[in-house]
Amino acid sequence: MDAVQELPDKELLSRHAQGDDRAFGELVRRHRERMWAVAIRVLGDSEEAADALQDAFLSAFRGAHRFRGEAQVSTWLHRIVINACHDRMRRKMVRPAVPTDDATLDVISNERTKASTPDPTGSSDSAMDVHSALGRLPEEQRLALVLVDMIGYRVDEAADILEVAPGTVKSRCARGRARLLPYLAHLRNPERARDVTSPRGGDRAS
Repeated sequence: MDAVQELPDKELLSRHAQGDDRAFGELVRRHRERMWAVAIRVLGDSEEAADALQDAFLSAFRGAHRFRGEAQVSTWLHRIVINACHDRMRRKMVRPAVPTDDATLDVISNERTKASTPDPTGSSDSAMDVHSALGRLPEEQRLALVLVDMIGYRVDEAADILEVAPGTVKSRCARGRARLLPYLAHLRNPERARDVTSPRGGDRAS
């Protein structure tokens, strides 16, 4: 019998679609940490991010048969978690209840608990400032910056996930960085924080 841990992602997804009850659990193990990083940085809230991650894995679990193999499985999974985050941002509602006796929940029922591990980027005042500033950006710019600047994807990889042209990702990142600068300048130069936050640059000596 093949060791599940040694199989490539596409083989695991194919086996899952064919009924192998071990395959999807291995995909979760491989990709959960990075998908969680995307969700927490996009949403800025651990509870919302945990719910989005669970929604994403449930969607992937049930939709594996729709995977066409034109992209990497990791790209496909990240599209799903991005979409789940989109839904959370747009609805601002608790996700619909899922029947507790649904067998498809077996492999992912503990994802919310796992995903509740504190995110190291969310434990400081500066991280809270970053999350707050990201929340001021248009959604498309926020997603591009999260994927490229915070998660570390190459521009072409982020373009595949967002299903846009690489040039579009570059443009969104550039515009997003420019819009973030006034909100985050104090993190680079704390002594000038008042200049950024005070009207007209703060009080100046006459």
